[in-house]
Amino acid sequence: MSADFSRTSAHPLRDNRVVEMAGAPNPEFVSVDEYLSAEERALTRNEYIDGWVRAMADASIRHNLIKINALVHLAQLLKGQRCQPYDSDTKLRIRRDGGTRFYYPDLQVVCDSNPQTSVFQDSPVMVVEVLSPSTRHCDLDEKMQAYLQIPTLACYLVLEQHQPVAIVLRRTAGGFLRECVDGIQARIELPFLGCTLSMSELYEGIEFTPTCVQEPEVEYETNA
Repeated sequence: MSADFSRTSAHPLRDNRVVEMAGAPNPEFVSVDEYLSAEERALTRNEYIDGWVRAMADASIRHNLIKINALVHLAQLLKGQRCQPYDSDTKLRIRRDGGTRFYYPDLQVVCDSNPQTSVFQDSPVMVVEVLSPSTRHCDLDEKMQAYLQIPTLACYLVLEQHQPVAIVLRRTAGGFLRECVDGIQARIELPFLGCTLSMSELYEGIEFTPTCVQEPEVEYETNA
């Protein structure tokens, strides 16, 4: 992976086995069962990348406000329906190419939920991430590559936090089609859920900056 994942934090695995992804010549492999068991007791949340554990970065108040807005908006739109939104306390498991990953997306919408005793979901139809300067490379590269391989995924929605701008990746017969939605009055159509997201609802109460704080966009494949 091209992203630099050097952040670590305390985790109750033996000898602090959270892996420093950059500059660690011999990181120690952690099994899925070890990760899940340790995560139950962890003081901070950690992602699992094919055997390696990565601590999650802190989020700004602006980031969390947008995430909460999206959750509340979708919860209202989907009230009483089979498909329901889950916030970032719910892990997403992705099994592909013989490996397993666990992420904590900012939001996921699931129509075929795992049992309520489970701590993760497997089959979201939509995943939402709010971009931050420290995580946008990962969200637009590593995580996007993984999310787009989920068989049930119909849409990956990426929200800027400094300007009312959204990147929408929609599944089509020929792969995922990218759309940019710009402006506080714009709307995001979600036909697979039978509803529409309002940018004004997603960004309610947000103080914008003159420009988006971002890195150069990375290249990626969308034919998942």
